Amino acid sequence: MSSTQELPRWARQLGHAGLVPFVGGALLVHLVWPEAHPYAVLALAAYAATIVSFLGGVHWGVAFTQAQPDPRLFAWGVLPSLVAWVAIVMPPSAGLVVLGVMLIACYAVDRRLYVAHGLQRWLVLRFRLSAVAALSCFLGAAGS
Repeated sequence: MSSTQELPRWARQLGHAGLVPFVGGALLVHLVWPEAHPYAVLALAAYAATIVSFLGGVHWGVAFTQAQPDPRLFAWGVLPSLVAWVAIVMPPSAGLVVLGVMLIACYAVDRRLYVAHGLQRWLVLRFRLSAVAALSCFLGAAGS
């Protein structure tokens, strides 16, 4: 894999900044007083659902660049949002696990998409961001 140093600095910085709600949310789930716990769990789950939906939307963006896009790009692009929607209404201990698994699934699918469309230089950053985000969801689920 290529180094993240080849990516624009601002992209790396924004990607890492996007981890703050994941890591902070996972910590808050374990640290806040009982009255605030449901809000911390909901904040983590809502942010994770937003990011899962965003990752699906990347496929629509790739499809828009093609004259004859593969319909599977559009189908996959919708699936993460639907799964995130279901996960957000589940009990947090289960919903956060679903969201963590979905973050991993999105990365696994994107490993093929990125290579097929010449975007492989983003995979190292995507792996790192996805790993921390998924781990944060799993840790949040363990505390809920």
